[in-house]
Amino acid sequence: MARWKELPGGLDPVVVEFVGRLRRLKDGSGLSLPRLAARTGYSASSWERYLNGRLLPPAAAVEALAAVTGADTARLLALHGAAADSWHRDRSADGTDPDAAPDHGPPPTTVAPSPVQRPVTRLRLYLTAAGAAVAGAVIAGVTVAAVDGQTSAASAHPVAVARPITYACTYVRKAGSWYAGNSDTRSDALEVDMSGPEVAELQCLLQRAGISPGGVDGNFGPLTESAVITAQKRYHLDIDGQVGPRTWAALRG
Repeated sequence: MARWKELPGGLDPVVVEFVGRLRRLKDGSGLSLPRLAARTGYSASSWERYLNGRLLPPAAAVEALAAVTGADTARLLALHGAAADSWHRDRSADGTDPDAAPDHGPPPTTVAPSPVQRPVTRLRLYLTAAGAAVAGAVIAGVTVAAVDGQTSAASAHPVAVARPITYACTYVRKAGSWYAGNSDTRSDALEVDMSGPEVAELQCLLQRAGISPGGVDGNFGPLTESAVITAQKRYHLDIDGQVGPRTWAALRG
């Protein structure tokens, strides 16, 4: 039986139970990681991340493991679904889950309170609400006075409103490779929970290949991961749902 590493701290108990189930199935099969990779079609490095709680496996990998080990596929997928809900809910609460962001751009920056600030007493909540109400009344009064006396000045100096980042796919063929106008990278490593123009470039190239990533929003979520896995299967690459030089080369070719 493998001597497993301790799982990362902070994982939801549902995720811990799911990963523990995967470990027991792997141990019971007697397969090494390379042999498990060969039998399931997912790389050994991917299984190392899945079995150590660093990345949640896609449903297709869970089905492949069930087929190899003879496990109950429906039950294992049910556990996977519960773990996925907890996994993405935790990241959404931390402001790091791309699926929690709107489709028109990357998620807004959020600042989580420090651990010592999390416990808030009911009295503090009341005091905060009362203070906010008083401050709101004062601000409202000042605003009305300002509008009454300085309407022309306000209209002369409008407040600038930041616009969300949007991405487009403008395909150009250069030196035998396709580019979509968001990034020229051919080697940047991308994986789930990342965002930016490189992810938008990836999504455009997936669309050009006829594989839908669920939209071009610059966020690497589960739909984009599923599209990457489909592309890796099509181009006979290592199937891990992550993007490196070989996946870039296949999509740009």
